Amino acid sequence: MAQISLRIDDEVKKKAEEACADIELSLSSAINIYLKKLGREKRIPFEVSVDPFYSEENMSRLRRSVAQMEATGGTVHKVNFDD
Repeated sequence: MAQISLRIDDEVKKKAEEACADIELSLSSAINIYLKKLGREKRIPFEVSVDPFYSEENMSRLRRSVAQMEATGGTVHKVNFDD
Protein backbone atom coordinates (compact mmCIF):
# COMPACT_ATOMS: atom_id res chain seq x y z
CA MET A 1 0.00 0.00 0.00
CA ALA A 2 1.15 3.52 -0.77
CA GLN A 3 1.44 6.17 1.89
CA ILE A 4 0.63 9.84 1.33
CA SER A 5 2.04 12.57 3.53
CA LEU A 6 0.56 16.06 3.39
CA ARG A 7 0.37 19.22 5.43
CA ILE A 8 -2.99 20.60 6.45
CA ASP A 9 -4.16 23.32 8.80
CA ASP A 10 -4.72 21.94 12.31
CA GLU A 11 -8.27 23.31 12.52
CA VAL A 12 -9.23 21.85 9.12
CA LYS A 13 -7.97 18.43 10.23
CA LYS A 14 -9.77 18.66 13.56
CA LYS A 15 -13.10 19.55 11.94
CA ALA A 16 -12.70 16.81 9.32
CA GLU A 17 -11.96 14.24 12.03
CA GLU A 18 -15.01 15.38 14.01
CA ALA A 19 -17.22 15.07 10.93
CA CYS A 20 -15.86 11.60 10.22
CA ALA A 21 -16.38 10.53 13.82
CA ASP A 22 -20.01 11.64 13.59
CA ILE A 23 -20.56 9.17 10.76
CA GLU A 24 -18.32 6.52 12.33
CA LEU A 25 -15.66 6.77 9.66
CA SER A 26 -11.92 7.31 10.01
CA LEU A 27 -10.29 10.25 8.27
CA SER A 28 -8.13 7.78 6.37
CA SER A 29 -11.23 5.92 5.12
CA ALA A 30 -12.88 9.20 4.07
CA ILE A 31 -9.79 10.21 2.10
CA ASN A 32 -9.66 6.75 0.48
CA ILE A 33 -13.31 7.09 -0.56
CA TYR A 34 -12.54 10.49 -2.09
CA LEU A 35 -9.47 9.20 -3.98
CA LYS A 36 -11.31 6.11 -5.30
CA LYS A 37 -14.17 8.27 -6.57
CA LEU A 38 -11.72 10.76 -8.11
CA GLY A 39 -9.90 7.94 -9.91
CA ARG A 40 -13.11 6.23 -11.05
CA GLU A 41 -14.93 9.36 -12.27
CA LYS A 42 -11.88 11.39 -13.37
CA ARG A 43 -13.32 14.49 -11.68
CA ILE A 44 -13.48 16.10 -8.26
CA PRO A 45 -16.69 14.62 -6.81
CA PHE A 46 -18.07 17.92 -5.54
CA GLU A 47 -18.40 21.47 -6.79
CA VAL A 48 -15.31 23.65 -6.55
CA SER A 49 -15.90 27.35 -7.02
CA VAL A 50 -14.42 30.72 -6.26
CA ASP A 51 -15.93 32.92 -3.57
CA PRO A 52 -18.08 35.42 -5.53
CA PHE A 53 -17.01 38.17 -3.13
CA TYR A 54 -13.70 38.32 -4.97
CA SER A 55 -15.22 38.66 -8.46
CA GLU A 56 -13.67 41.41 -10.59
CA GLU A 57 -17.00 43.24 -10.66
CA ASN A 58 -17.26 43.31 -6.87
CA MET A 59 -13.59 44.19 -6.35
CA SER A 60 -13.94 47.08 -8.82
CA ARG A 61 -16.99 48.36 -6.95
CA LEU A 62 -15.12 48.11 -3.65
CA ARG A 63 -12.14 50.03 -5.07
CA ARG A 64 -14.47 52.80 -6.31
CA SER A 65 -16.15 52.97 -2.89
CA VAL A 66 -12.82 53.22 -1.10
CA ALA A 67 -11.63 55.95 -3.52
CA GLN A 68 -14.87 57.88 -2.98
CA MET A 69 -14.55 57.63 0.81
CA GLU A 70 -10.94 58.79 0.70
CA ALA A 71 -11.79 61.68 -1.65
CA THR A 72 -14.54 62.92 0.66
CA GLY A 73 -12.51 62.65 3.85
CA GLY A 74 -13.97 59.35 4.99
CA THR A 75 -11.79 56.69 6.54
CA VAL A 76 -11.46 53.04 5.76
CA HIS A 77 -11.14 50.59 8.65
CA LYS A 78 -9.97 47.02 8.37
CA VAL A 79 -12.70 44.61 9.46
CA ASN A 80 -11.82 41.16 10.78
CA PHE A 81 -14.68 38.80 9.92
CA ASP A 82 -12.96 35.82 11.58
CA ASP A 83 -13.84 36.93 15.11
